[in-house]
Amino acid sequence: RAMELPPSHFLAARAAAVALGYLCYLRGGPGRGLELRELRRARRQDIDDVGHKYYLELELEDVLDKDRTVTCTAEVLYPLGNKSSAPDVQVTVQGELRSTEEADQEFYNRMRSLEKELVAENIPDSHGNVPPELEPIHLLARVASGYLIWQNSTENTKFHLARVKRVKQVKRNDEDLQFDYVVLLHEMVSQELIPWEVTVLWHPRRGARVSRDRRQTGHGAG
Repeated sequence: RAMELPPSHFLAARAAAVALGYLCYLRGGPGRGLELRELRRARRQDIDDVGHKYYLELELEDVLDKDRTVTCTAEVLYPLGNKSSAPDVQVTVQGELRSTEEADQEFYNRMRSLEKELVAENIPDSHGNVPPELEPIHLLARVASGYLIWQNSTENTKFHLARVKRVKQVKRNDEDLQFDYVVLLHEMVSQELIPWEVTVLWHPRRGARVSRDRRQTGHGAG
């Protein structure tokens, strides 16, 4: 049977970060970012020969519209033994997420019409500011990081996007937009700052997908 965990418990917080990452990858985009406002409830179950399963109730807020929140239930299963397989996550969102159709189309058209592909570094800057024109790029980085967090988390890690080191738009022959990122992920348990290369393809109708990622090695905590 499942055991209640206080929402402030570190295991509950780690599972919540995985659920949030997964949801950001699934439902985030250049016009929408989701953040954890409150972890309301957490239960943990040890399933023999399978792994540890967490049942979570989360309240999420829209980063572009802080007054708008949605509730979400999630199940996060960390499989036993196999460190290389991602946690199995299922999420259900109650309530409507704000529509981003118009903003998405606008961003898409703007990126397609640039004379020269976009290149940017250090988002946010050292003062924590994100220039308005780079906000969608930063939100897409959160989508990409959501994927990385979901794929690479274990019960002993808690990843968080610290910063976009650099991003470069890449011209393509199809309709997708492509962005090659180097993001810095902060691993809060070891306090390591890990640079990760990740390529995101995005289209207003199809959403975002990560086409490749590679953890850069040879960097300690910095």
